[in-house]
Amino acid sequence: MKKAEKNEMGIDDDAEIFAPPYKTKVVEEICLIPKKERIKKLKENGFNVFNLDAEDIFIDLLTDSGTGAMSDKQWAGVMRGDESYAGSKSFKRMKKAIQDITGFKYVLPVHQGRGAEQVFDELMIKAGQVVPGNAHFDTTKAHIEYVNGRAIDCTIAETLDTEKHHPFKGNLNLQKLEKSLNENKDNVAYVLITITCNTVGGQPVSMENIKKTAEIVKKYNVLLFFDGARFAENAYFIKKREQGYQKKTMREIVKEMMDCVDGMLMSAKKDAIVNMGGFIALRDGEIYKQLVPIAILREGFITYGGMNGRDMEALAQGMYEGIDERYLEYYVDNQVGYLGEELHKQGIPVIRPIGGHAVFIDVKKFLLHIPQSQFPSQALCCELYIEGGIRAVEIGTLLAGRNPDTGENIYPELELLRLTIPRRVYSKDHLDYVVKVITKVWKHRESIKGLEFVYEPPILRHFQATFKRIE
Repeated sequence: MKKAEKNEMGIDDDAEIFAPPYKTKVVEEICLIPKKERIKKLKENGFNVFNLDAEDIFIDLLTDSGTGAMSDKQWAGVMRGDESYAGSKSFKRMKKAIQDITGFKYVLPVHQGRGAEQVFDELMIKAGQVVPGNAHFDTTKAHIEYVNGRAIDCTIAETLDTEKHHPFKGNLNLQKLEKSLNENKDNVAYVLITITCNTVGGQPVSMENIKKTAEIVKKYNVLLFFDGARFAENAYFIKKREQGYQKKTMREIVKEMMDCVDGMLMSAKKDAIVNMGGFIALRDGEIYKQLVPIAILREGFITYGGMNGRDMEALAQGMYEGIDERYLEYYVDNQVGYLGEELHKQGIPVIRPIGGHAVFIDVKKFLLHIPQSQFPSQALCCELYIEGGIRAVEIGTLLAGRNPDTGENIYPELELLRLTIPRRVYSKDHLDYVVKVITKVWKHRESIKGLEFVYEPPILRHFQATFKRIE
């Protein structure tokens, strides 16, 4: 075997060198306030990182929703935004981009993903109906329950083993899905596939699973939709991990995915890399007609839907940038993947394989001494802020809420802390800092204390709840 030649930099000429496929044009100052101030602010805000001011955060990994950095082309689009109330040119450009990439003819704009859920579920779900799918996210489940529907989780069992190497842990258990459809005949509102599946670690769904799900759903004459906030990342995982897709383009894979479903709900604040915006895209004109009056009432006229013209221009451009393979490779593999593997090297228990938009810490293995009734993931969130000014988010007992029938806390199998990477924002040095802080917390993890409620909101409690430490 021929020995690799080294160049003047000491690097193999044939070795791949990864660097961001963009360069920085504008910077924003961030500051790490003293530890004493961080402790004080956390106590004043009830040990809930949602309540903290952004200026008091050093590295903000709370969410990837609307927190990405827009490109020069997106900002250029902002300047030509048409702010007409009706018939906006910006809406036409956004609609054309969505149609081009997804293949869906009918497009309703909304201000963000939960706007899409509210409008859609008001029409689609009647009291008592069920919505089977793969691990519905918090706002999705809340909107289903708000109109007296019920979400049925049909995710595969492999998701519960955080160390098991399954390439598509977001897949639906097809037997469980068919059972739920059979048991709820004439009482299924629709089936929802979340791509990628945030609740179980940002895990993708395979093309094979999407197609088989579509076959089953069609047999029961039920409609099938995507929660497509991270559709581009899911397509990237299909290209990387599923046999037969390595030579296909991102556009081809996305189109093949979309051909399997009746439409999609989209928070454009993720894979379209905008600060605000979303849409409902549909194949069926009759459903569109029925949604229009609800959308006008809830979101605004059908050619702006809660968005400015400048938002729609940025979204149109972002749809194309979000499916750029070079960008996805750097973001998914060399930022999110890099952070996850570096934490794994330090012995930190994380969900593997690493998902698309975030690294998820398995808190049951991190904080063995804190029971779920004392919100261990929330306690770990607080500790990361105290130790290094990092804001993460709890995906565990707090987010799971209470059983609507019994009022008891739901204790999910997966008790997670999510480190969400904003798109095109942080450098490798920032991620290395995160690794160092979490490793430091890992070493004194047994000293971390659980939490109990001071105030518990009735809906989506994780956003505004306050706590005190259990001494």
